[in-house]
Amino acid sequence: MLESTVSSLAGLPAFLGYFAVAVVLLLAFTFLYTRVTPHDELALIRANNGSAAVAFGGALIGFSLPLSSAITNSLSLLDCAIWGAVALVVQVLTFLVLRVLLKQLPQRIEQGEMAAGTFAAAVAITVGMLNAACMTY
Repeated sequence: MLESTVSSLAGLPAFLGYFAVAVVLLLAFTFLYTRVTPHDELALIRANNGSAAVAFGGALIGFSLPLSSAITNSLSLLDCAIWGAVALVVQVLTFLVLRVLLKQLPQRIEQGEMAAGTFAAAVAITVGMLNAACMTY
């Protein structure tokens, strides 16, 4: 019994390493994404703006999907961090392109328009899924 428990915990250092890299990348994504968007997601969410919550939640999911794939397929922590950074850049670029295509997107999210927030979330998640699929090297 003790031997199987010790054996089960042998992967704990690797888990902690990958989890730490994932948390750092998630915090970096959150920091960068909230600086790139012209509206203050967290203030809007605190003010009960559902559109901002949906859009930001979709961006987080859209980033986490390829990050998960990077963790699953990486050869090392450095490899994971590099591909996680690629996912971060792709997701931020997704918002920037969407903002150009839908001229009033940030203002519509600020005004609480659910269609705008839902569409932004759907695009972020879709791009995240494609990004994740491409990371199955």
